[in-house]
Amino acid sequence: MKFTLQVEDPASKARAGFIETSHGTIQTPIFMPVGTAGTVKAVHQRELKEDIKAQIILGNTYHLYLRPGLDILQKAGGLHGFNGWDKPILTDSGGYQVYSLAGTGRKITEEGVVFKSHIDGGVHTFTPEYVMDIQRIIGADIIMAFDECTPYPCDFTYARKSMEMTHRWLGRCCARFDSTSDLYGHSQTLFPIVQGSVYKDLRVQSAETIASYGREGNAIGGLSVGEPAEMMYELTEVVCDILPKDKPRYLMGVGTPANILECIALGVDMFDCVMPTRNARNGMIFTTEGVINIRNEKWKDDLSPIDVGLGGYVSTFYSKAYLRHLVKSDEMLGAQIASVHNLTFYLWLVNSAREKIIAGEFVPWKKEMEKKLNQRL
Repeated sequence: MKFTLQVEDPASKARAGFIETSHGTIQTPIFMPVGTAGTVKAVHQRELKEDIKAQIILGNTYHLYLRPGLDILQKAGGLHGFNGWDKPILTDSGGYQVYSLAGTGRKITEEGVVFKSHIDGGVHTFTPEYVMDIQRIIGADIIMAFDECTPYPCDFTYARKSMEMTHRWLGRCCARFDSTSDLYGHSQTLFPIVQGSVYKDLRVQSAETIASYGREGNAIGGLSVGEPAEMMYELTEVVCDILPKDKPRYLMGVGTPANILECIALGVDMFDCVMPTRNARNGMIFTTEGVINIRNEKWKDDLSPIDVGLGGYVSTFYSKAYLRHLVKSDEMLGAQIASVHNLTFYLWLVNSAREKIIAGEFVPWKKEMEKKLNQRL
């Protein structure tokens, strides 16, 4: 994998660049639709490529390991062969899912994590080494180091011990990754993850440790887990100032459109979040002029397109009234239309940010977009 930094915005820390992988080039800043269990919910691969214009999607180690399982993925030639997606894929190591399993008998030790499947209650063990092997088999272009994602709030002592263990796990991840080979004829690369909860000194220590490994890219984890947005921004800026400029920076699990714009301005290159599809299924529609609750009565007779300014088939072909009817009727097509539309918006947002960075117009455009994003239409 190779990252090229093209332009730095003179009025902020925003950057535009591109990442070259075996499955194609990714233009940054980029949003990555989340396909947890091998699919972006309610969205065909053709729609992802042609309508949404996604350049990379996510899979999740925990979910794919449990179902469909490693045997079928290996037989298919990895997730690319299994789901038919021929562009880059990034896999989350499962650290966040382990965090979310607290209270279900999960046990974290120096060796790894013992957990129960949410599907059948079966007991499984993830070690840093095994997680590297699993992600090799899944076949992602970018794989994530195994880490512990601490909850919020989290006391300093626990955050420090967890961070130090994540660093020791990283050493084991790198050793295993570097001693094994790429699968399926394409290159794979490993990103470490910065942790440290909401403590600035821990974040500094973690960012410095992560950077010292010299991997091809770096991730920032453990944020957007309930802490105030301003705290997330402050810590993201601290970390971005330490992580090397010539490597892509990936802020995991973030976030709202406003979060993404602010963190682009702080120097982040890559984002993912379930929000566009999850909120779509609940009737929240992001548009170029503001946010719509499509369930509201005011859209009942509105036969105008969902979002003329966005373009794209779904956003210009279907009316607000029709989408409201589908959502209110619990028709599956409603979730599909809303999901494709919201993902199209997210990709439009980061692509527009990229264009404005290159043109030297990012900051005034960002301010104008933030005003619109705060509007509830």
